[in-house]
Amino acid sequence: MSSRRSFIVSTTKVAGALTVFNALPSVLKAAVSNEKKYTVQEIIDVILKEGKLKLIPGTVDTIKSGSADTVVTGIVTTMFATIEVIEQTAKLGANFIIAHEPTFYNHVDDKEFVKNNPVMQQKLDLLNKYKITIWRCHDYIHSINPDIVGHGFLKKTGWLPYYKGGTTTVIPSQSLLQVVQHLKSTLNIAHVRVIGDLKQPCQKLTIIPGAAGGKWHLSAVISDKPDALIIGEQSEWETAEFIRNANEQGRKVALIVLGHSVSEEPGMEYFVEWLAPKLPGVKITHLTSGDPFTWL
Repeated sequence: MSSRRSFIVSTTKVAGALTVFNALPSVLKAAVSNEKKYTVQEIIDVILKEGKLKLIPGTVDTIKSGSADTVVTGIVTTMFATIEVIEQTAKLGANFIIAHEPTFYNHVDDKEFVKNNPVMQQKLDLLNKYKITIWRCHDYIHSINPDIVGHGFLKKTGWLPYYKGGTTTVIPSQSLLQVVQHLKSTLNIAHVRVIGDLKQPCQKLTIIPGAAGGKWHLSAVISDKPDALIIGEQSEWETAEFIRNANEQGRKVALIVLGHSVSEEPGMEYFVEWLAPKLPGVKITHLTSGDPFTWL
């Protein structure tokens, strides 16, 4: 009798579920029935295919934690997979972080970079606890045409209509101070570092988010001849000293240093917009890792 009663209850539940399902509009029923579940590797493959990308030998864009076979419950894009970002990812019910920069404090994410590293180990333990997979997307995201990071930066600042190609953007003429204020406002940056006359007119900008390096910075200034070079991060004995000397020689070229994370974060935010239509049914969220510094 007990088993018969259980059978009746189970049958009733199934029938109820079918009734609810059948009451759904046909479009919704199709979505529920056919919603694809992606593994991490399948999502990476979609990015490479839709970005028209070839495999890059020796790329740093590898899985840093977890597994390529993990079935994805949700995606988070970010600049850095900070502890806070990991915790928020878990709260969202997501298990796949696409980070633009390293997770373990060195370019190739070598876990033996510094031996007996308790900070790295605790972070790895947290990722294992939540079963979160991290994939770095740096080389590939910059290889998409247009560059996702550069496009996101120009979109966020409202300068897309003024983009001229390469690293050059020509905006309506304004003072260096006005350019700085615009960047702080649109990118939500508390402080920037500047070399140059704040009253200097600026129209032609060379924009290189992130940390491209002194050689690239110097070469771009020499070839582009901009009114201002806008970058994320630099070595003070390279780019900053070059710009200082240029100004001492009477060359009117300014330098605006935004900070690495805040300069490329708009790209990872825009990446959600780029990726979402290509992965129907997958929830994709951008979490800002933010500027690590407190300004005193």
